Amino acid sequence: MAGSRLELIFGEDSPKGRTLFSGARADSDLQHFDAQNLQIVQRNFVDHRSLQAQGYQVATSADGTFDQAIVTVPRARADARARIFDAALRLPAGASLWIDGQKTDGIDSLLREMRTLAPVDEVHSRAHGKIFRITIPAQNWLPADWREAETEAAPGMITRPGVFSADGPDPASEALVAHLPEKLPTRVVDLGAGWGWLSAQILARPGVDVLHLVESDAVALDCARRNITDPRAVFHWADALDFRLPEPVNAVIMNPPFHDGRDAKPALGAGFIRSAARLLTGAGRLWMVANRHLPYEPVLRETFAEVTELGGDSRFKILTASGAGRGTQGRPTSGKAAGRAPKGRKR
Repeated sequence: MAGSRLELIFGEDSPKGRTLFSGARADSDLQHFDAQNLQIVQRNFVDHRSLQAQGYQVATSADGTFDQAIVTVPRARADARARIFDAALRLPAGASLWIDGQKTDGIDSLLREMRTLAPVDEVHSRAHGKIFRITIPAQNWLPADWREAETEAAPGMITRPGVFSADGPDPASEALVAHLPEKLPTRVVDLGAGWGWLSAQILARPGVDVLHLVESDAVALDCARRNITDPRAVFHWADALDFRLPEPVNAVIMNPPFHDGRDAKPALGAGFIRSAARLLTGAGRLWMVANRHLPYEPVLRETFAEVTELGGDSRFKILTASGAGRGTQGRPTSGKAAGRAPKGRKR
Protein backbone atom coordinates (compact mmCIF):
# COMPACT_ATOMS: atom_id res chain seq x y z
CA MET A 1 0.00 0.00 0.00
CA ALA A 2 1.38 3.45 -0.92
CA GLY A 3 0.51 4.86 2.50
CA SER A 4 2.85 2.56 4.39
CA ARG A 5 5.75 3.67 2.17
CA LEU A 6 4.81 7.35 2.49
CA GLU A 7 5.08 6.89 6.23
CA LEU A 8 8.70 5.83 5.75
CA ILE A 9 9.66 9.08 4.04
CA PHE A 10 7.55 11.62 5.89
CA GLY A 11 7.16 10.12 9.36
CA GLU A 12 5.58 12.73 11.63
CA ASP A 13 6.36 15.62 9.28
CA SER A 14 4.36 17.19 6.48
CA PRO A 15 6.01 18.24 3.21
CA LYS A 16 6.62 22.00 2.94
CA GLY A 17 5.20 24.03 0.10
CA ARG A 18 2.95 22.95 -2.72
CA THR A 19 2.81 19.22 -3.45
CA LEU A 20 1.64 17.34 -6.53
CA PHE A 21 0.44 13.77 -5.97
CA SER A 22 -0.17 12.01 -9.28
CA GLY A 23 -2.13 8.79 -8.98
CA ALA A 24 -3.30 9.01 -5.36
CA ARG A 25 -6.33 6.80 -4.81
CA ALA A 26 -9.25 7.04 -2.43
CA ASP A 27 -7.55 4.62 -0.02
CA SER A 28 -4.09 6.27 -0.15
CA ASP A 29 -2.59 7.42 3.13
CA LEU A 30 -2.84 11.22 2.87
CA GLN A 31 -2.52 12.08 6.55
CA HIS A 32 0.90 13.64 5.99
CA PHE A 33 -0.38 16.35 3.67
CA ASP A 34 -1.99 19.75 4.14
CA ALA A 35 -5.05 19.59 1.91
CA GLN A 36 -4.69 23.29 1.03
CA ASN A 37 -1.21 22.73 -0.43
CA LEU A 38 -1.88 19.40 -2.14
CA GLN A 39 -3.10 18.86 -5.68
CA ILE A 40 -4.06 15.30 -6.57
CA VAL A 41 -4.21 14.13 -10.17
CA GLN A 42 -6.66 11.26 -10.52
CA ARG A 43 -8.49 10.44 -13.75
CA ASN A 44 -10.61 7.56 -12.43
CA PHE A 45 -14.09 8.84 -11.64
CA VAL A 46 -14.66 6.75 -8.51
CA ASP A 47 -11.38 7.69 -6.82
CA HIS A 48 -11.72 11.30 -8.01
CA ARG A 49 -15.19 11.62 -6.49
CA SER A 50 -14.14 10.02 -3.19
CA LEU A 51 -11.04 12.21 -2.82
CA GLN A 52 -13.09 15.34 -3.48
CA ALA A 53 -15.58 14.23 -0.84
CA GLN A 54 -12.65 13.97 1.60
CA GLY A 55 -11.87 17.64 0.98
CA TYR A 56 -8.89 17.39 -1.37
CA GLN A 57 -8.17 19.41 -4.51
CA VAL A 58 -8.46 16.87 -7.31
CA ALA A 59 -7.99 17.32 -11.05
CA THR A 60 -7.66 15.05 -14.07
CA SER A 61 -4.42 16.80 -15.08
CA ALA A 62 -1.86 18.85 -13.16
CA ASP A 63 -2.04 22.63 -13.10
CA GLY A 64 0.82 24.99 -12.25
CA THR A 65 4.19 24.42 -10.57
CA PHE A 66 5.05 22.63 -7.34
CA ASP A 67 7.75 22.35 -4.68
CA GLN A 68 7.77 18.55 -4.68
CA ALA A 69 5.85 15.72 -6.29
CA ILE A 70 4.90 12.10 -5.73
CA VAL A 71 4.02 9.81 -8.62
CA THR A 72 2.35 6.47 -8.04
CA VAL A 73 3.23 4.50 -11.13
CA PRO A 74 0.54 2.56 -13.01
CA ARG A 75 1.01 -0.81 -14.64
CA ALA A 76 1.42 0.52 -18.19
CA ARG A 77 5.05 1.58 -18.70
CA ALA A 78 4.22 4.31 -21.25
CA ASP A 79 1.71 5.80 -18.82
CA ALA A 80 4.22 5.64 -15.93
CA ARG A 81 6.83 7.47 -18.00
CA ALA A 82 4.31 10.10 -19.11
CA ARG A 83 3.27 10.79 -15.50
CA ILE A 84 6.89 11.12 -14.38
CA PHE A 85 7.66 13.42 -17.32
CA ASP A 86 4.71 15.69 -16.55
CA ALA A 87 5.54 15.88 -12.82
CA ALA A 88 9.22 16.62 -13.51
CA LEU A 89 8.32 19.53 -15.80
CA ARG A 90 6.46 21.18 -12.91
CA LEU A 91 9.36 21.07 -10.45
CA PRO A 92 12.40 23.37 -10.10
CA ALA A 93 15.95 22.05 -10.18
CA GLY A 94 16.87 20.56 -6.81
CA ALA A 95 13.29 19.61 -5.91
CA SER A 96 12.32 16.12 -4.80
CA LEU A 97 10.34 13.80 -7.05
CA TRP A 98 9.24 10.64 -5.23
CA ILE A 99 8.29 7.63 -7.34
CA ASP A 100 6.23 4.90 -5.70
CA GLY A 101 4.96 1.60 -7.00
CA GLN A 102 4.42 -2.11 -6.61
CA LYS A 103 6.86 -4.75 -7.82
CA THR A 104 4.09 -6.20 -9.97
CA ASP A 105 3.80 -2.82 -11.71
CA GLY A 106 7.50 -2.74 -12.62
CA ILE A 107 8.92 -0.44 -9.95
CA ASP A 108 12.24 -2.33 -9.82
CA SER A 109 12.97 -1.97 -13.52
CA LEU A 110 11.85 1.66 -13.39
CA LEU A 111 14.28 2.32 -10.52
CA ARG A 112 17.15 0.85 -12.55
CA GLU A 113 16.18 3.03 -15.50
CA MET A 114 15.91 6.20 -13.41
CA ARG A 115 19.39 5.67 -11.93
CA THR A 116 20.80 6.21 -15.44
CA LEU A 117 19.00 9.55 -15.80
CA ALA A 118 19.22 11.43 -12.50
CA PRO A 119 20.48 11.26 -8.90
CA VAL A 120 18.45 8.69 -6.94
CA ASP A 121 18.51 8.23 -3.18
CA GLU A 122 16.34 7.24 -0.22
CA VAL A 123 15.14 3.97 -1.67
CA HIS A 124 12.65 2.34 0.70
CA SER A 125 10.96 -1.05 0.38
CA ARG A 126 7.73 -2.13 2.03
CA ALA A 127 4.50 -3.96 1.20
CA HIS A 128 5.81 -5.59 -2.00
CA GLY A 129 6.88 -2.29 -3.47
CA LYS A 130 9.38 0.56 -3.40
CA ILE A 131 9.46 4.32 -3.11
CA PHE A 132 12.54 6.35 -4.07
CA ARG A 133 13.55 9.97 -4.50
CA ILE A 134 14.95 11.74 -7.53
CA THR A 135 16.57 15.14 -7.08
CA ILE A 136 15.56 17.11 -10.14
CA PRO A 137 18.62 18.11 -12.24
CA ALA A 138 18.59 20.76 -14.93
CA GLN A 139 15.58 20.84 -17.21
CA ASN A 140 15.24 18.53 -20.22
CA TRP A 141 16.87 15.61 -18.42
CA LEU A 142 14.20 13.07 -19.36
CA PRO A 143 13.99 11.50 -22.83
CA ALA A 144 11.60 13.41 -25.07
CA ASP A 145 9.73 10.23 -25.98
CA TRP A 146 8.57 9.92 -22.36
CA ARG A 147 6.16 12.81 -22.95
CA GLU A 148 2.55 11.70 -23.28
CA ALA A 149 1.85 11.09 -26.96
CA GLU A 150 -1.20 10.13 -28.93
CA THR A 151 -1.31 6.88 -30.87
CA GLU A 152 -3.55 6.06 -33.84
CA ALA A 153 -5.20 2.88 -32.57
CA ALA A 154 -7.61 2.57 -35.50
CA PRO A 155 -8.07 4.58 -38.70
CA GLY A 156 -8.93 8.12 -37.64
CA MET A 157 -9.09 7.18 -33.93
CA ILE A 158 -6.52 8.11 -31.27
CA THR A 159 -5.59 6.78 -27.84
CA ARG A 160 -3.18 7.89 -25.10
CA PRO A 161 -0.88 6.04 -22.64
CA GLY A 162 -2.68 4.04 -19.97
CA VAL A 163 -5.99 3.78 -21.81
CA PHE A 164 -7.32 0.22 -22.00
CA SER A 165 -6.44 -1.49 -25.28
CA ALA A 166 -4.41 1.55 -26.38
CA ASP A 167 -2.75 -0.33 -29.25
CA GLY A 168 -5.96 -1.11 -31.12
CA PRO A 169 -9.52 -2.43 -30.84
CA ASP A 170 -9.94 -5.06 -28.13
CA PRO A 171 -10.49 -8.52 -29.71
CA ALA A 172 -13.43 -9.10 -27.36
CA SER A 173 -15.15 -5.96 -28.66
CA GLU A 174 -14.50 -7.08 -32.23
CA ALA A 175 -16.13 -10.44 -31.44
CA LEU A 176 -19.13 -8.67 -29.93
CA VAL A 177 -19.62 -6.42 -32.97
CA ALA A 178 -19.63 -9.47 -35.23
CA HIS A 179 -22.73 -10.77 -33.38
CA LEU A 180 -24.76 -7.56 -33.16
CA PRO A 181 -27.90 -7.34 -35.30
CA GLU A 182 -27.75 -5.22 -38.43
CA LYS A 183 -30.37 -2.81 -37.03
CA LEU A 184 -30.16 -1.71 -33.41
CA PRO A 185 -32.72 -0.19 -31.01
CA THR A 186 -33.12 3.58 -30.84
CA ARG A 187 -31.77 4.40 -27.37
CA VAL A 188 -28.47 2.68 -26.54
CA VAL A 189 -25.88 2.78 -23.75
CA ASP A 190 -22.27 1.68 -24.23
CA LEU A 191 -21.36 0.86 -20.64
CA GLY A 192 -17.59 1.19 -20.22
CA ALA A 193 -17.05 2.86 -23.59
CA GLY A 194 -13.27 3.32 -23.40
CA TRP A 195 -11.83 5.35 -26.28
CA GLY A 196 -14.90 4.79 -28.40
CA TRP A 197 -14.20 2.02 -30.91
CA LEU A 198 -17.24 -0.07 -29.98
CA SER A 199 -19.43 3.05 -29.90
CA ALA A 200 -18.32 3.95 -33.41
CA GLN A 201 -19.44 0.52 -34.64
CA ILE A 202 -22.80 0.93 -32.89
CA LEU A 203 -23.39 4.33 -34.50
CA ALA A 204 -22.54 2.87 -37.92
CA ARG A 205 -25.63 0.62 -37.72
CA PRO A 206 -29.10 1.88 -38.59
CA GLY A 207 -31.77 2.46 -35.96
CA VAL A 208 -29.79 4.36 -33.30
CA ASP A 209 -31.17 7.78 -32.32
CA VAL A 210 -28.99 8.37 -29.28
CA LEU A 211 -25.95 6.61 -27.82
CA HIS A 212 -24.75 7.23 -24.26
CA LEU A 213 -21.03 6.56 -23.77
CA VAL A 214 -20.30 5.85 -20.08
CA GLU A 215 -16.63 5.71 -19.02
CA SER A 216 -14.82 6.17 -15.70
CA ASP A 217 -11.36 6.96 -17.17
CA ALA A 218 -11.31 10.68 -17.99
CA VAL A 219 -8.45 10.26 -20.48
CA ALA A 220 -10.22 7.45 -22.33
CA LEU A 221 -13.41 9.51 -22.46
CA ASP A 222 -11.49 12.51 -23.80
CA CYS A 223 -10.17 10.25 -26.58
CA ALA A 224 -13.72 9.07 -27.28
CA ARG A 225 -14.94 12.67 -27.58
CA ARG A 226 -12.28 13.33 -30.18
CA ASN A 227 -12.85 10.04 -31.99
CA ILE A 228 -16.63 10.36 -32.21
CA THR A 229 -18.14 13.60 -33.49
CA ASP A 230 -21.56 12.12 -34.30
CA PRO A 231 -24.22 14.40 -32.76
CA ARG A 232 -26.13 11.34 -31.52
CA ALA A 233 -23.32 10.59 -29.05
CA VAL A 234 -23.70 11.77 -25.43
CA PHE A 235 -20.64 11.43 -23.18
CA HIS A 236 -20.74 10.66 -19.44
CA TRP A 237 -17.73 10.62 -17.11
CA ALA A 238 -19.27 8.32 -14.50
CA ASP A 239 -19.10 5.08 -12.56
CA ALA A 240 -20.83 2.43 -14.64
CA LEU A 241 -21.86 0.60 -11.47
CA ASP A 242 -24.20 3.37 -10.31
CA PHE A 243 -24.88 5.26 -13.54
CA ARG A 244 -28.47 6.44 -14.02
CA LEU A 245 -30.45 8.15 -16.77
CA PRO A 246 -33.73 10.06 -16.41
CA GLU A 247 -35.48 7.62 -18.76
CA PRO A 248 -34.73 3.94 -19.45
CA VAL A 249 -33.11 2.86 -22.70
CA ASN A 250 -33.94 -0.08 -24.91
CA ALA A 251 -30.39 -1.42 -25.43
CA VAL A 252 -27.15 -1.77 -23.49
CA ILE A 253 -24.05 -3.01 -25.32
CA MET A 254 -20.90 -3.65 -23.32
CA ASN A 255 -17.51 -5.28 -22.97
CA PRO A 256 -17.22 -5.05 -19.17
CA PRO A 257 -13.88 -5.12 -17.33
CA PHE A 258 -13.05 -7.90 -14.93
CA HIS A 259 -9.71 -6.61 -13.60
CA ASP A 260 -8.78 -3.84 -11.17
CA GLY A 261 -5.14 -3.30 -12.04
CA ARG A 262 -3.57 -6.77 -11.96
CA ASP A 263 -6.23 -8.21 -9.67
CA ALA A 264 -8.94 -10.29 -11.34
CA LYS A 265 -12.33 -9.16 -10.01
CA PRO A 266 -15.18 -10.84 -11.90
CA ALA A 267 -17.56 -9.02 -9.53
CA LEU A 268 -16.92 -5.92 -11.65
CA GLY A 269 -18.58 -7.57 -14.62
CA ALA A 270 -21.46 -8.75 -12.43
CA GLY A 271 -21.92 -5.14 -11.30
CA PHE A 272 -22.05 -4.02 -14.93
CA ILE A 273 -24.79 -6.58 -15.60
CA ARG A 274 -26.91 -5.33 -12.70
CA SER A 275 -26.38 -1.74 -13.81
CA ALA A 276 -27.45 -2.64 -17.35
CA ALA A 277 -30.64 -4.22 -16.01
CA ARG A 278 -31.48 -1.01 -14.12
CA LEU A 279 -30.96 1.09 -17.25
CA LEU A 280 -33.16 -1.00 -19.54
CA THR A 281 -36.86 -1.02 -20.15
CA GLY A 282 -38.59 -4.34 -19.51
CA ALA A 283 -38.57 -4.96 -23.26
CA GLY A 284 -34.98 -3.78 -23.69
CA ARG A 285 -32.04 -5.99 -24.57
CA LEU A 286 -28.47 -6.44 -23.38
CA TRP A 287 -25.62 -7.56 -25.61
CA MET A 288 -22.30 -8.29 -23.96
CA VAL A 289 -19.02 -10.15 -24.43
CA ALA A 290 -17.10 -11.96 -21.71
CA ASN A 291 -14.06 -14.18 -21.42
CA ARG A 292 -15.17 -17.79 -21.79
CA HIS A 293 -14.22 -18.79 -18.22
CA LEU A 294 -16.15 -16.02 -16.43
CA PRO A 295 -19.32 -17.28 -14.69
CA TYR A 296 -21.71 -14.48 -15.63
CA GLU A 297 -24.72 -16.64 -16.48
CA PRO A 298 -25.97 -16.91 -12.87
CA VAL A 299 -26.14 -13.14 -12.38
CA LEU A 300 -27.71 -12.75 -15.81
CA ARG A 301 -30.43 -15.23 -14.87
CA GLU A 302 -30.99 -13.37 -11.60
CA THR A 303 -31.63 -10.08 -13.39
CA PHE A 304 -33.11 -11.05 -16.78
CA ALA A 305 -35.94 -13.33 -17.88
CA GLU A 306 -34.21 -14.69 -20.98
CA VAL A 307 -30.49 -15.32 -21.42
CA THR A 308 -28.92 -16.73 -24.59
CA GLU A 309 -25.40 -17.34 -25.80
CA LEU A 310 -25.16 -16.10 -29.38
CA GLY A 311 -21.75 -17.55 -30.14
CA GLY A 312 -18.07 -17.14 -29.49
CA ASP A 313 -14.94 -19.26 -29.42
CA SER A 314 -12.47 -20.68 -26.93
CA ARG A 315 -11.63 -17.17 -25.68
CA PHE A 316 -14.94 -15.30 -25.67
CA LYS A 317 -18.67 -15.81 -25.40
CA ILE A 318 -21.30 -13.42 -26.73
CA LEU A 319 -24.38 -13.21 -24.51
CA THR A 320 -27.71 -11.48 -24.93
CA ALA A 321 -30.46 -11.02 -22.38
CA SER A 322 -33.93 -9.46 -22.19
CA GLY A 323 -36.71 -9.05 -19.65
CA ALA A 324 -34.78 -6.87 -17.20
CA GLY A 325 -36.10 -7.16 -13.66
CA ARG A 326 -37.90 -10.43 -14.34
CA GLY A 327 -35.12 -12.88 -13.53
CA THR A 328 -34.96 -15.31 -10.64
CA GLN A 329 -34.44 -12.44 -8.17
CA GLY A 330 -37.90 -11.24 -9.13
CA ARG A 331 -40.71 -13.53 -10.07
CA PRO A 332 -40.44 -17.04 -11.60
CA THR A 333 -39.83 -17.05 -15.34
CA SER A 334 -40.67 -19.49 -18.09
CA GLY A 335 -39.04 -20.45 -21.36
CA LYS A 336 -35.61 -21.75 -22.19
CA ALA A 337 -32.56 -19.72 -21.33
CA ALA A 338 -28.83 -20.36 -21.55
CA GLY A 339 -27.56 -22.53 -18.73
CA ARG A 340 -30.97 -23.06 -17.09
CA ALA A 341 -31.47 -26.46 -15.49
CA PRO A 342 -34.63 -28.44 -16.46
CA LYS A 343 -37.41 -28.44 -13.88
CA GLY A 344 -36.92 -30.98 -11.11
CA ARG A 345 -33.18 -31.42 -11.62
CA LYS A 346 -30.46 -30.22 -9.30
CA ARG A 347 -27.73 -27.97 -10.62
